[in-house]
Amino acid sequence: LVLSKANGFVHVDALPAGEAMLRRIAESQGWDIYLTANAATHNATDLAKFRVVVWNNVSGDVLTTEQRADFKAYIENGGGWVGLHASGGDFSYEWDWYVDTLLGAQFAGHTMSPQFQDAKVIVADAEIEVTAHLPRPWTVANEEWYAFDSNPRDKGYEILLTMDTDSYIRTGGNFLWRDDMQGEHPIAWRHQLGEGRVLYSAIGHQGATYSVPEFRQLIANAMRWAGKL
Repeated sequence: LVLSKANGFVHVDALPAGEAMLRRIAESQGWDIYLTANAATHNATDLAKFRVVVWNNVSGDVLTTEQRADFKAYIENGGGWVGLHASGGDFSYEWDWYVDTLLGAQFAGHTMSPQFQDAKVIVADAEIEVTAHLPRPWTVANEEWYAFDSNPRDKGYEILLTMDTDSYIRTGGNFLWRDDMQGEHPIAWRHQLGEGRVLYSAIGHQGATYSVPEFRQLIANAMRWAGKL
C-alpha cells in the first residue's frame, strides 16, 4: 500500500517520481501494489490486506484519530512501514507517537546554502543486507539533506546510512532551523516496533533521485525487509 498524500509541503516532483519507482519495484518483484492519496485506506480491514505500507513524501496531518489507532495497531501487530523523505520532514507533528516512536527523531531543517548539493553517504554497516549493494562511500547528486534534533541510535534504532558531513556545505542554522547535527548524522535507519518493522530514509527530495539505480534498490530492499517479503 502506497500513500502519497500531502497536507503540508507538496513535493511536486518527488511524489509522482516516487510512485513510478514504487510501481516499477513492485512489478519487478511480482508484488501487488495499490497507490492512493486517500488516507481512508488506513483502517484495520484494508491495512490487513498489505504486508507493507509505504508513505511516499506524506506531509502534514493526514490521519484521523481512528485511522491513527488502526495504523498503530497494524504496525505493532506485525505490519511493515517504509517512510520516504518528507514523511519525516515536518517541523512539528500533532501525533506524538508518529515522531517520537515511529520515526524516532524530529526534523530540524535541511540544507539551504545551497539547498541542493552533492554529498557522500556512508554505509554504517557493510553486513546489513538493505544497504550491502551501495558503494562506500555513496555519492548522491543534487539532493536536499535533512538534519534532525536527535540521533535515533540513542533510542536503540539501527542506523543504516550517515552523512559525511565534510562532503557538503552546512551553515549550522539557529534554534528555528538547523542543517547540521552534533556527532553522527544519520540519514536512514530502521527498528522493530512491537511485531512490526519500520524503516525511514530521508533521501528523496528530487524527482531524479528516484531513477538512481542504487536508490531504487535501497527502497526495494527496505520494502522487502519491512514487509518480510
